Amino acid sequence: MDAADNLVFVDLETTGGNPAYHRITEVGIVRVQNGVLIEEWSSLVNPECPISPYIQAFTGISSEMVADAPLFADLAETVLKKLHGAVFVAHNARFDYSFLRSEFRKTGIDFAAEVLCTVRLSRRLFPEHARHNLDAVMQRHSLVCSARHRALGDARVLWDLWSKLQRDTPADLLSSAAAHAVLSVPKLPGHLPPGLADELPDMPGAYRLYGDNDVLLYIGKGNSLRTRILTQLADARDGSRDAQLAAQVRRVDWVQTAGELGAMLRESSWSRTQKPLYNRGLRSDADSATLRAAADGSGRVHMQRIDTLEADDLLHSFGVFHSEKDARKALTDIARAQQLCFKVLGLEQSAGSCFALQVGKCRGACTGKEPLVLHNMRVQMALSALKIKSWPFPGRIALRERAVGGFAADGTRGGAFHVLERWAYLGSARCEDDLADLSTRRADAAFDVAVYKILLRYFSQHPKIDWHDLVPKKIADVS
Repeated sequence: MDAADNLVFVDLETTGGNPAYHRITEVGIVRVQNGVLIEEWSSLVNPECPISPYIQAFTGISSEMVADAPLFADLAETVLKKLHGAVFVAHNARFDYSFLRSEFRKTGIDFAAEVLCTVRLSRRLFPEHARHNLDAVMQRHSLVCSARHRALGDARVLWDLWSKLQRDTPADLLSSAAAHAVLSVPKLPGHLPPGLADELPDMPGAYRLYGDNDVLLYIGKGNSLRTRILTQLADARDGSRDAQLAAQVRRVDWVQTAGELGAMLRESSWSRTQKPLYNRGLRSDADSATLRAAADGSGRVHMQRIDTLEADDLLHSFGVFHSEKDARKALTDIARAQQLCFKVLGLEQSAGSCFALQVGKCRGACTGKEPLVLHNMRVQMALSALKIKSWPFPGRIALRERAVGGFAADGTRGGAFHVLERWAYLGSARCEDDLADLSTRRADAAFDVAVYKILLRYFSQHPKIDWHDLVPKKIADVS
């Protein structure tokens, strides 16, 4: 790419982060031909919906400002003409390009262009730097903007950036970096909507793939919905399981989440209540089992299904296993490692001593050589690391997860609150009304194996968490 190219530097302001649900509030375009500035143009756009207080504060664009602005449908032909025949250049170009494609599609126009992302370009040219958002790029290159977070102001900055890179970067290096910064067009199966790839957000979330007659095929999650879904459907190797799945998919839906925790909880919730055909790895919690020492002092350890136990019983249980067979294997491995008696534990039915004693692998609890009380103490010590953790909170809580990038897809700060009680997930809230509903909703599970594992991992990785007791306290503002 060189100075002879036709370029349009584009920036948009929107009501949120998802082109499937949110709308454009302002368009800014700077057109350059043969290295010469040809035109600058911008317009406010009536999004036909309210603009959230956070977005208003962020961009300076209020609902009142756009009330009398033209609809995008009224501007579509003008915008299309200004973009025609030029390389589409934007910072985090996937965002702007996806929004424009979505708006054009609503008017019956199928817009497509070669797209150059200046975030990718910056990363390619300056890999030693960790941050490549527009503020960081401006500071690094001493660029100024008289109207930051307004469409035309930010579009002008991109033109200034390109001009500086042309002056300061060897032509062959800039050309090579630009080639790598051009967004490729993923080739989704032909039976899916043509604009799907552009609508997929580069944000965490959970998603579902449906086949003919809306049969649920697959449930998944990803830190980037776009990357995860496109990898599964567009980049699947011929003959692979994903390729077979891609051939059957007819519809995709998704829910954006504040972060990875929300994505895992939503995937778990969907998987527990729905039956996707392809999720072989998502085993049912119905067969999950644990280990429980007999209360009579006999030393026997039982394999018991978790769904048969009361919440208080779980406090005296050890380990969470996919099945009773897996629980038995775990106990067998522990017995061998600690020279515990298979017969006393209930793993072996035989007359007289156990087989392990005969080969010197048991200390003799089955014959009285080792006192039973000592053997039972060793069993408890061996199992202690597997003890199911008690719920570490007073009761129902709202666990706050900050949104990736500082704000959620709907433009609110703070991400989401995940409502949890006794290792059960009740739902996530982004507003006070949702939180009020979840605060009083009856839990449909006292203990959810998948949620237990998700939260234990999360707690181990996040020693400082932001949580709020929902009984009797009430949170006034989650934004």
